[in-house]
Amino acid sequence: MKYYVAGHRGMVGSAILRHLESRRAGGEKITIVTRSHAELDLLEQAAVRDFMVQEKPHVVILAAAKVGGIHANNTLPADFIYENLMIECNVIHQAFAAGVTRLLQLGSSCIYPRNASQPMAEDALLTGKLEPTNEPYAIAKIAGIKLCESYNRQHHTDFRSVMPTNLYGPGDNFHPETSHVLPALIRRFHEATQSGHKEVVIWGTGTPRREFLHVDDMAEAALFVLGLPKAQYEANTQAMLSHINVGSGAEISILDLARLVAKITGYQGAIVTDPDKPDGTPRKLLDIDRLTKMGWRPRIDLEKGITETYRWFLDNQFTIRS
Repeated sequence: MKYYVAGHRGMVGSAILRHLESRRAGGEKITIVTRSHAELDLLEQAAVRDFMVQEKPHVVILAAAKVGGIHANNTLPADFIYENLMIECNVIHQAFAAGVTRLLQLGSSCIYPRNASQPMAEDALLTGKLEPTNEPYAIAKIAGIKLCESYNRQHHTDFRSVMPTNLYGPGDNFHPETSHVLPALIRRFHEATQSGHKEVVIWGTGTPRREFLHVDDMAEAALFVLGLPKAQYEANTQAMLSHINVGSGAEISILDLARLVAKITGYQGAIVTDPDKPDGTPRKLLDIDRLTKMGWRPRIDLEKGITETYRWFLDNQFTIRS
């Protein structure tokens, strides 16, 4: 079985790659194909077509995406919607054209309405207005789901989508302007500890609640969903509603998250909120009942996961995206 992992250098793609390599080392007959951005620009339709025709993968895992936090989404909305739409359209269509047996597309929990009932079930999709700060990105990810559904409906393909909650772990982006909240906090509290700063300011009121999932749990969930027999997968989705939530089932306020990161990094100063900065969605907790009923559950609790991530940051701080 030949797997193509698109986005294998990103946090999620690299975790999935590690898990596939572990399976191969354990005796599974797996061939893994990857391409760096320099080798294959997924924004270029002809290049993606030629790659699919040449390599003929049996399975495609679409983990490539342009991602970022509130600041990046607010600053670069055109980049976020254009690049993600192009990646999805090119990879999904050319996978179909090349006869790919199965495809898994990774989305994001931001696809759900800003004020969706909590926890957010899969059928909350398109039932209300999106969070304005990341609407372009969310629309692109919704389009990816609908692409998979539409190809399944018209061409009887087996294209699946998983919607992860906020992810973190080894390989994360710690850039001060484009990172998500958890890696941003790890870097800021680490730097404050090293420099002896007496306070750290966090964006917003600190009251929004977020759910976090370690990337290794996400990789296991992705391969679990990908490996389900088609009949079992379809039996656990609603008609043409082909996406499945992936989360930890637990949530924490941003302020409490900051306190936890401060504890792990050894920071002992004050934590100050800045209510003039945007909070984003008030609450984002996924309903993961559908996935857990199929037999998957997360393994890594938040404190342990952040501790491991901080250790990875310390080991790689001079070579990571910063």
